[in-house]
Amino acid sequence: MRFDIITVLPGLLESPFAHSILQRAQRKGLSEIVVHNLRDYATNKQKSVDDYPYGGGSGMVMSIEPFAACIEKLKAERDYDEVIFMSPDGEVLTQSIANHLSSKKNLIILCGHYKGIDQRIRDIFVTREISIGDYVLSGGELPAAVLVDAVVRLLPGVLSDETSALSDSFQGDLLDAPIYTRPADWKGHKVPDVLLSGNAAKIDAWRDEQALERTKQRRPDLLND
Repeated sequence: MRFDIITVLPGLLESPFAHSILQRAQRKGLSEIVVHNLRDYATNKQKSVDDYPYGGGSGMVMSIEPFAACIEKLKAERDYDEVIFMSPDGEVLTQSIANHLSSKKNLIILCGHYKGIDQRIRDIFVTREISIGDYVLSGGELPAAVLVDAVVRLLPGVLSDETSALSDSFQGDLLDAPIYTRPADWKGHKVPDVLLSGNAAKIDAWRDEQALERTKQRRPDLLND
């Protein structure tokens, strides 16, 4: 699966993709993450990619030409399933969205900055807008990294235990049950007996019960959807 990320600050994305699961996925050839510097597509001497907003107001607006040039170049090289703009205006990222996108082949992700991007970019090129929460960040780079991480870990062969992703929180619209490891007794704080019983059926039933109870307490909205 290939991700093409367009950003004015490519350095912000160097570390997230160079470690742990995302690094292993790339080394195995299971995913390809390509970061494009938007300034490479600027046509002015200053390599600027923003301008003042029409109608006045604070902040600067990212221009349409550099984005259009980069997107059109990429689309001439391969087909893309989605052109995604990371925006607080978008639909909030969920596990269901990550599951859906993990079945795709090629994605373009746009990272905004400054006050935002020219609306025509969104109208002409963007097929989907995604937010990682109801708050505003300085740019779309961190949200893009979050989206890529959420999707890549679902690709077959990325995790050493492929069943792990299927039991994560939000798979099945429930939070995960409590988890424990050794020691079984730490200063009087003990692991639940059922987890030490070796009875797989009872353990599964306990985990289902705990997942439901934890979801009721912490995220009842998930049960009401």
